[in-house]
Amino acid sequence: MELLQMKYFLAVAREESISRAADFLYITQPSLTRQIQSMEKEVGQQLFVRGGKKMRLTEAGLLLKKRAEEILALYEKTESELIHPQQSVSGNVYLGGGESHAMQLLLDIANEMRTQYPNIKLHIYSGDISDVCERLDKGLIDFGLVIQPADLTKYESIRLPALERWGLLMNRNHPLAHKETISPQDLVGVSVFQSRHTLPKSALTEWYKDVADQIDFIGTYNLIYNAALAARSGYGCVLTLEKLVNTSGESELCFRPLDPPLTAHLDVVWKKYQIFSQAATIFLRYLQEKFSSRKER
Repeated sequence: MELLQMKYFLAVAREESISRAADFLYITQPSLTRQIQSMEKEVGQQLFVRGGKKMRLTEAGLLLKKRAEEILALYEKTESELIHPQQSVSGNVYLGGGESHAMQLLLDIANEMRTQYPNIKLHIYSGDISDVCERLDKGLIDFGLVIQPADLTKYESIRLPALERWGLLMNRNHPLAHKETISPQDLVGVSVFQSRHTLPKSALTEWYKDVADQIDFIGTYNLIYNAALAARSGYGCVLTLEKLVNTSGESELCFRPLDPPLTAHLDVVWKKYQIFSQAATIFLRYLQEKFSSRKER
C-alpha cells in the first residue's frame, strides 16, 4: 500500500463522498474509485459501506484510517527532520485571526518553534471571521483563528482549550458601570454597538432576543479598537469579548460580563488538503502536538 493511496483513502473518509474527495484531490472520480477498490482488494476487506449519499467506514476502514493517519504523520515528521536540519529551515508562517486573548496560545507555540527554527518568520493579520476565511480560501494566510459561531465544513480545525466571555464595554461613568453583571433587561434603552460577526443570528442575538426591539442598536464594528474609542467617548456601549481592551488601573473603560453567562469556543483552522510550505508544516506539527486531543473534523 503506497502513501499516495493512504492520502486518497483519508480524503474519502473525511469527505464521506468519492465526488467531493476527487474534487479536493484534483483527480477524476473513476480514478479515485479504482484506487479505493485496489486498496480493498489488497487488504481483502471492504473499507466503506456504500449506500445513500454518504460513504461510511467499516470496522476495517476505521482501523486503516487510524493507522494511515499515524503512518503519514510519522513519515512527514521523519522526512522533515532528515532532509531539513533544524537550523537551516527558513520561511514564513501567515496567521490570521479575530481579536481574541486566545491568540496568546498560538504566539506561545510560535515562540517555542522559534527556539528551534530561528529563521522562520511569523506574519499576523487581524480581521473578523469573514476577512480571515476569505484570506484562507485565497491562500493568503496559512492558518486562521476563528471565534464561534463559524462554519468549519471547508476546513480542518483544532479547538483550543480556551473560552472567551461576552460582556459589555462602557465608560466608567455609564449608569451600568456600577453593576457586577449585565442582564438582557439592563440593555433596554441603552445605545449599543455589536460585532457584525454575531449578525444576523448567533448565541449573542439569542441571549438578548426577548428585548431586542427595546435596545438602541446604534451600529456595528469588526475590530474592537475603534469601537472602544466610541465607548470611551460615551457615544455608546459595546458588546464584546473580555480582555481585548485594557480596563485596568486608570483606564476610562470598564467591562461587565453578561448574565446569564455567554461564552464562545475558538478554533484554529486551515484549508483541507492544503499544500503547506515547510515553515507552515512545522508550525502545524507544533500545533497538533500541543492540542492534538482537541482536533476537530
